[in-house]
Amino acid sequence: MEKKTIVCISCYYKGYDFMDEMKNLGNKIILVTSENLKEKNWPWHAIDETFYMPELKPSVWNLEHLIQGFSHLMKTRKVDAVVALDDYDVEKAALIRETFRIPGMGQTTHRYFRDKLAMRQKAKDSGISVPEFTAVFNDHEVDEFTDRVPAPWVLKPRSEASASGIKKITSKEQLLEALETLGEERHLFLLESFKPGDVYHVDSLTFNKKIVFTSASKYLAPPMQVSHEGGVFRSKTLGRYSEDFKALEEINAKVLSNFGLINGATHTEFIRGKEDGKWYFLETSSRVGGAHIPDLVEASSGINIWREWAKIEDALLRGHDYSVSPPTGYYSGLIVALIKDKEPNYSNFECEEVVKFLPIDYHVGIVYKSGDASIVQDRLDAAAEIIHTDMLNILPPKSNKLSS
Repeated sequence: MEKKTIVCISCYYKGYDFMDEMKNLGNKIILVTSENLKEKNWPWHAIDETFYMPELKPSVWNLEHLIQGFSHLMKTRKVDAVVALDDYDVEKAALIRETFRIPGMGQTTHRYFRDKLAMRQKAKDSGISVPEFTAVFNDHEVDEFTDRVPAPWVLKPRSEASASGIKKITSKEQLLEALETLGEERHLFLLESFKPGDVYHVDSLTFNKKIVFTSASKYLAPPMQVSHEGGVFRSKTLGRYSEDFKALEEINAKVLSNFGLINGATHTEFIRGKEDGKWYFLETSSRVGGAHIPDLVEASSGINIWREWAKIEDALLRGHDYSVSPPTGYYSGLIVALIKDKEPNYSNFECEEVVKFLPIDYHVGIVYKSGDASIVQDRLDAAAEIIHTDMLNILPPKSNKLSS
């Protein structure tokens, strides 16, 4: 069987299962990552070559140097696929694909999965409900928006992952001050109506434009809340036959179809408005969800999204068909929180519903599974109470990153 060469790009430590599975399928793996991640526990047994990029600032590389380095790499290696393992790498991978004419998502489509302004406009144009929003390029348009849409609003970076960099704004005066502070980076943001409600995430696999697997979950503490207020991050899966699951499955399919996704893994977020009960699109991304969401999905379904994504990429390279096993019917729950100690004592959390304790420095992380949704909820509630009372560290270190 011919070995295919896959370049994996990641400015964060993730994608272990993806690279391991790709190697199991008989491929050659080249990893391009940040210099400061040299000591991480990458799947070295699966990686044939590694190249390192210096960071200009967290997750940011010099793209001109990246292209130059890739050009040198291409002289002696035939690259069959380029895969972005993190949200911040989608732009890098799209640039490389277009520059070197490598198949896969290009720069036009990638904006719908990376640029929050582009994805909102695309959703709106496609008849998908979104919170009211505006670009902040023009003072008059910002004034018109704030006169028409009552506060509070949220000022969001267009290209940050999950809740990173989002600021809640409660008055025009505060908004003007925030825009002034942004200075030359103002065009990199958008302004959106703050819409209270429950936030959900849908994690999918797509092969040849067909969604072959869907998992839907509800955040019990959304990333934005945890990012701004500290506390405990929790999520739980929905029953596959519930009305919420069916509604999310339908709107998620509409998003991915209209955005032009052909293949791969996606993580998409929606909010159900507290006042009107309507579903609103928040954002999407062409990658596996972060914050250990793949562990949550695998506990409930038996589907490892990282490994299935690798199988999809391999099938595409070889011109084979792909199918995924039917998901199991469990409920699962995930809880992650920053704590004071480097290694948590898990003795108070032991129970038969625990699937795994997650090994994350200065964090407690637990995945639960049960055939009964109420038991999962009870375990999440009990764990949150213990963490809040005895373990929680509200002030995260600068290196902490919780993104979904």
